[in-house]
This record gives sequence, C-alpha cells and structure tokens, in this order.
Amino acid sequence: MKTRILFATTNKNKVNEINQMLAGSNIEVISMEEAKIDQDVVEDGVTFEENALKKATEIMEVAKMTVLADDSGLEIDYLNKEPGIYSARYLGRETPYSQKNEIILDKLKDVPEDKRSARFVCSMAVAFEDGTTKVVTETIEGIIGYEQKGENGFGYDPIFFVPEYHITTAEMEPEQKNEISHRGKAIKKVVNLLEKEDKR
Repeated sequence: MKTRILFATTNKNKVNEINQMLAGSNIEVISMEEAKIDQDVVEDGVTFEENALKKATEIMEVAKMTVLADDSGLEIDYLNKEPGIYSARYLGRETPYSQKNEIILDKLKDVPEDKRSARFVCSMAVAFEDGTTKVVTETIEGIIGYEQKGENGFGYDPIFFVPEYHITTAEMEPEQKNEISHRGKAIKKVVNLLEKEDKR
C-alpha cells in the first residue's frame, strides 16, 4: 500500500513533476487542492530551508498528516545571488516568466560566460504528524544562457544552460531533467527518508 503525503504547493507544475519523480516508489503525493486545504503560508524565512520548513509545519498542523514542502529558486552569482528565495516573487508575482527571463538576459547582456554562473537550489522539508521534521537541500549548477530556449520545463528553465549537456533545462526531456535537477536530487533523498520512517 502506498504512503500518502500532502505536497504543500498550489503550483500544478511542481505537483506533476514530483509525481513523475515518485513513479516506482511507494509514496503518493496529493495536492492541497485534492486535500481541500486553502492555507496561505507567509514565506518570511531568509533561506530556502527556513521557508520549506515553515510551509511543511504550518500545513501539517492544519492537515494532520505528513506534509512535504519545497522552496526552490535560481541564484545568479553576477546578480549577488538574485533572485534567490524571491524567485517566484521576483519582478512581480504576476509577471510572466517569459518576461522575467528577458529582463534577466538583458541585465547580463554584456557579461562573459565565465561570470554567468548560476544554480537552481531546492530545499525540501518533511513535517511528520508527531511534530518531527527533516530538511534536505540539493542544487544543480549551470550558467545563464544568452537567449530563451526550450519548451519543456517552466519558470527560469529556458535561460538555465547546463554546459555538461549543451542544452537548457527547458530543452531536456522530463526524465533527463528529473534525474539531474535540484528537485529531482532532493526528492530522491526525501524518498529514502520516508522509506526509512515506514520501516520503523
């Protein structure tokens, strides 16, 4: 029988991505919508870890079940690690990512490749019903490309170029991206944690 956990997000892209990553495991994720929970958590932490933990614990207290939450974003070294923890809110929550990506490309217009280093960061927190919590953090390193490329991905994927693969994360097939991405690596660690808990 599968272990059901609640994923504390309203982002449907993330829910779909997580479910793809969990295929083959004994864990099943349900969304806040499916659980009929409409709770807004103020993300006022100063790190990805703090925000993920806050989301997981606050939603767990309402849902009374194990909750998984993530906080993830893009850090661009040339821009002092912006947008960082403000990735979703950067340049306005309602601004389409295609526009955000163009603004970032413009800010880096004359910046050489060796100064375009960037990474996606993902912190995932699990809050168990007994009040205990676990947090894991993973990254994927890359550079900011020179144009938007690819239709697969979402958010900043079209400008995040992975030199090792010579493509952006938006040009990768979902299976390939899930294998190497910040979120893919973090969810693997979470699955190990949850499977260990199940065996107790």
